[in-house]
Amino acid sequence: MFRIALIAAAAAAALTAAPARALDVQSFSKEVSPCADFYDYVNGPWLASTQLPADQTRIGSFDALRVANDRLLANALAELVKKPDLQTSPGLRQVAAYFASGMDRAAIEAGGLKPVKPLLDRVASLKTTDDLPAVLAELGRVQIAAPVGTYVRPDPKNTTVQVLNLTQSGLGLPDRDDYFKDTDLAKRLRAAYRQYAERLLKASGADASSDTLDALMAFEARLADATMPRAAMRDPLAVYNPMSPAELAEKAPGLDWQAWLKALTLNGKRTDGVDRVIVGQPAFLKRVAELAASTPVSTWKTYLRMRVLDNSAARLPAVYADAAFDYYDKTITGLEQHKPREQEVIMMIGGRTGGAPLGLALGELFVARAFSPEAQRRATLLIDDVKAAMREKIQNVAWMSEQTKVRALEKLAAMQPKIGAPTTWPQYEGLRLDPKDFAGNQLKASAWAFQEQLKDLDRPSDRTRWTMSPYIVNAQAGGLNEITFPAGILQPPFFDAKADDAVNYGGIGMVIGHEITHHFDDRGRQFDSGGSLNDWWTPADAEAYKANADRVVALYESYEPVPGTHINGRLTLGENISDMAGMPIAFDALQNALKRTGQRDKVDGFTPEQRFFLSNALVWRNKTREAALLNQLRTDPHSPGKYRVVATMSNMPEFAQAFSCKAGDAMVAPKPIRVW
Repeated sequence: MFRIALIAAAAAAALTAAPARALDVQSFSKEVSPCADFYDYVNGPWLASTQLPADQTRIGSFDALRVANDRLLANALAELVKKPDLQTSPGLRQVAAYFASGMDRAAIEAGGLKPVKPLLDRVASLKTTDDLPAVLAELGRVQIAAPVGTYVRPDPKNTTVQVLNLTQSGLGLPDRDDYFKDTDLAKRLRAAYRQYAERLLKASGADASSDTLDALMAFEARLADATMPRAAMRDPLAVYNPMSPAELAEKAPGLDWQAWLKALTLNGKRTDGVDRVIVGQPAFLKRVAELAASTPVSTWKTYLRMRVLDNSAARLPAVYADAAFDYYDKTITGLEQHKPREQEVIMMIGGRTGGAPLGLALGELFVARAFSPEAQRRATLLIDDVKAAMREKIQNVAWMSEQTKVRALEKLAAMQPKIGAPTTWPQYEGLRLDPKDFAGNQLKASAWAFQEQLKDLDRPSDRTRWTMSPYIVNAQAGGLNEITFPAGILQPPFFDAKADDAVNYGGIGMVIGHEITHHFDDRGRQFDSGGSLNDWWTPADAEAYKANADRVVALYESYEPVPGTHINGRLTLGENISDMAGMPIAFDALQNALKRTGQRDKVDGFTPEQRFFLSNALVWRNKTREAALLNQLRTDPHSPGKYRVVATMSNMPEFAQAFSCKAGDAMVAPKPIRVW
């Protein structure tokens, strides 16, 4: 996924401006050579003169696009609320009610804990651990992963069918290691989380004594101890453990898994649970069962109450919302004050990637106002060009055998692009949201979405479904050998239907190359043309690929964005490979486009090749609070923006040629890494 790891806002003046449609050539450094540090050459003066607003953790040149998208949505939502006759579809009606409830702070305060009281009462009703399966299932049905997360997706080894997946979840600290490390940061995070738990429990009228909090922290530490590290989870075989409920009970004794599955999956058609599940982390489920058998009910009640409150805190009265802000935003990311309320509400409705239950309803509203047929046409041409460039890369790669090349080309040909928006929108049958019940709406939407997932268990996989909303400034490589480019990112500075090819290929072209490469990165390469987990590589080719990947790991681990903290080369490997291959692929696609158009004129004194690289470096212009950067380095599979520029370009001879860089320059790698 090409997740924008830089989401933030520009300084106040920039936030109100439309996204720039031309390269900001006047902002380039007069003191730094492009061959010494291309990121600083393009972005150094901006970094030196830009201050972080108090309500942002990161700011970047492209963020005006996200802000513009949010502003468009906020205005459109406010209009929907005022003019019900504009609510012409089920999705628009539901999202209007949801937005209204989020903006009505008086109703939120008046409602108190009423939206979550049924769940809190259910947790309080626990008498023995024999009651756990039913209570855990009730939380799971509103998608509170406490402590096991569940979702229905196509079976990774047979994507024509869908299956229930069980995965580790339910930790309050950002990373498993935060429960054990002796660093100042880990200690600070543990103290902040403990205080957060104390505030939520006290506000809700529950016991928050030192002994209770000690037990809570010890319980979560036991879960963390069995939690698979993030980097290890990137191995698709390691997290693919199919088993029957009986096998799960045998491997993880201590909890009645069959009773839990029956209660979890109960709907109109399904009353007997499921015959098969895929367990992501067997050791974690074994630990959950051990804790079910050995932990006092009182501790389970504290833990589950905390998970319910944490899940809804940002949507509850200020005493809860402020506690959540202080922990998640102030402590973890360094934020100083709230973002504008409408931005917060849109984020809570749609989620980070628009995958929340009402995310597509926001997308329906956005696309009607912000995506033209011309943008669709030109984006399609860009994708075709980048795919053609990838085809040439595969055909000409020296280390791959002809046998594996044939399979790779089959996979590329079968790759399904999704551009702009889906052709149909969800109808939200059975969902009725209340314009006066923000936290209750979240739970209603989550329950509705989970029931929709349960229906998928009886249906074939839908390869037309969108899991990312069109308003999002993002793109992704989906699990069914698909690539998705929402309308939200097909706008300046990534893409401008009126801009020259060099700017577009350096922006959205690189994004396209990045997403295509994800299906050929260290993880994605293990899936075949249908998206199924299937080893189609010869052993020699796989070994050659691994050798190149190891060089990528070593390169990124040499970077130290914060003194004492390096990039985690294994955690970020897939994203780094996709950057390092996506850029050359997009560059080759630009060359093919230039041959087609014959347009090679300089613009602002720069050649098309130079503008390609300048465009990409401007996309990654950003300034980040140290707390947010540290959290990114520990938990995010994406490298910070600067290194997405210098690592990729310094390993491209095409960059050195474009800017006349010489051997020995910092932006010229002695032995360039080429994965593809």
